[in-house]
Amino acid sequence: MRQVVLTEPKKLVFREVPDIDAANLRPNEILLNIKHIGICGSEIHSYHGLHPATFYPVVQGHEYSGYVVAVGKDVKTVKVGDKATARPQLVCGECNPCKRGQYNVCQNLRVQAFQADGAAQDYFVVTEDRVVRIPDDMSLSYAAMVEPSAVGAHATSRPREIEGRNVVVSGAGTIGNLIAQFAKARGAKRVVVTDVSDFRLAKARECGIEDTINVAKRPLGEALHEIFGDDGFSVGFECAGVESSVRSLMELIEKGGDVIIVGVHAKDPAISMFYLGEHELNLIGSMMYRHEDYLKAVEEIEAGRIRLEPLISNRFPFERYDDAYKFIDANRETCMKVMIDL
Repeated sequence: MRQVVLTEPKKLVFREVPDIDAANLRPNEILLNIKHIGICGSEIHSYHGLHPATFYPVVQGHEYSGYVVAVGKDVKTVKVGDKATARPQLVCGECNPCKRGQYNVCQNLRVQAFQADGAAQDYFVVTEDRVVRIPDDMSLSYAAMVEPSAVGAHATSRPREIEGRNVVVSGAGTIGNLIAQFAKARGAKRVVVTDVSDFRLAKARECGIEDTINVAKRPLGEALHEIFGDDGFSVGFECAGVESSVRSLMELIEKGGDVIIVGVHAKDPAISMFYLGEHELNLIGSMMYRHEDYLKAVEEIEAGRIRLEPLISNRFPFERYDDAYKFIDANRETCMKVMIDL
């Protein structure tokens, strides 16, 4: 079967490897025939050698979908012929975070496509505890986007409360867009998305986020006051991965507000300890997702409350995996989700 490996920054190697023998599946294992893989912003960091926790060489691919072609004897969640995806988290189950159910921050966490091999191959084995069955009427392209959607589901569960609150999402890339959509689906009073790209902001509006601000064209504080008036906002999501984004949210959010850090920062930002301390802000991390977030993502996508079609911007065949990375580099302004089709 075909497989693609990131052997070092900016070097993808295609190779043929032996097929997986379904007869050797463990009782809790499932064999998937992979059909689509989404390229994630974190994998772009890995491609450029900027992701702090990528081990080379590593097989790519952690946003994926496919058909179930074989199951171990104890598997009950899915059957042969089902559509499925799975979480890419490999956890120990024994550390304190795992014991309290916070396995997404397992002390010994390994994430496929970063610290363990991913799904960029024709067939891939997953365990039943991580698999998620996809409804028959959901496209496999949408199924491959359950992973980034689950990031949005999890991040929007991190504030103390989101229903009835004004929300600002800094960064209108795929993750920022999905977080804004989930904030709206969870009952936020009003959601604003900011970015420096008119294209990405237009995509946000296409996905139902009416209020957008291009921070390269107008002062953020002024624009937010125009939208929220004296109400202000009390929840902010940092999805851009840049220092100015964190600082602006901390400066402008109401006292006692929640700032959730989602973006991957290639360089640690300098933040204002004055705003953090004197305004008693809650600076909250958000790491990936848990299984319930995958299920929530499937539920919201199926219900039509999360719109994915406007986010799929380009497709490449498996053989052009490297071209997909290069295309993203050359078209950052107009790229959202680039999909690899197997």
